[in-house]
Amino acid sequence: AEIKAGDHVIDLGTGDGRILIAAARERGATGLGIDLDAVLIAKAQANARSAGVADRVRFETGDLFKAELGAANVVMMYLLPEVNWRLCPRLLAQLKTGTRIVSHAFDMGDWRPDETRRAGGAIVHLWRVPEPAARDGLCTAARLGSRPKAGDSGAIDRPGTHAYRPRVPQPGGESILSAFQCSMRHKS
Repeated sequence: AEIKAGDHVIDLGTGDGRILIAAARERGATGLGIDLDAVLIAKAQANARSAGVADRVRFETGDLFKAELGAANVVMMYLLPEVNWRLCPRLLAQLKTGTRIVSHAFDMGDWRPDETRRAGGAIVHLWRVPEPAARDGLCTAARLGSRPKAGDSGAIDRPGTHAYRPRVPQPGGESILSAFQCSMRHKS
């Protein structure tokens, strides 16, 4: 995602905060992590203090569908496929052109990622928010209120289900942060 000093990263579904902490420690970014789990938020706050970045990152228990996202240069997500899909129109409505969105494991339905890579054994998708005129055809199913179906991009690939997949431990934050570094540097 080419995270650099001066970037403001919002990490949705931050968990223990490892990705946001790595962005602050390794890349000089600032940021906000949001999660529904107050226990994980307390752990993330403790982790930020231990890493010496508590002055650059903050963590909040909250509803990501109510969060103000417009300040972000980068949005990181480790959310279930249907949550990504439902969040897609909100991201397009609030984020500035050029904001990078990185999703661990899951895509956003009919909005195809600009890049998909492997990072530490995980699939990571990258989008760049387009100009406002180019946003109209994106996230159309979510805007119309229809749900992704099994086999659709963004849906869990189990026929007829939207089964819950439990969170798995994230690989080290550094591997996800650097997943796009080589390809982004060498693009023309």
